[in-house]
Amino acid sequence: MKFISMRVRNSIVMHGYADDNSEIIDEVKDEEFVEKLIAIDRIQSVSEKYILVSSSHGRVLYWEYEGTLATIKARLSNAGLVVA
Repeated sequence: MKFISMRVRNSIVMHGYADDNSEIIDEVKDEEFVEKLIAIDRIQSVSEKYILVSSSHGRVLYWEYEGTLATIKARLSNAGLVVA
């Protein structure tokens, strides 16, 4: 299993969908960034601000991260994990 080390903090937790198909979410505020080793196969997408990762019980998490998308892309590309 491959991992990437990143400094992240919780931002949005999506628990699923309500009966009317609206997302059930919790927004998390004011957490400090922490260093995490993230399994590459948990990553769903990375944007300029968030990394979207899968979690237990069908949840997905939006983590805010330190750094830039270009840096993350370069790190993944150098490890042979990005197809352009």
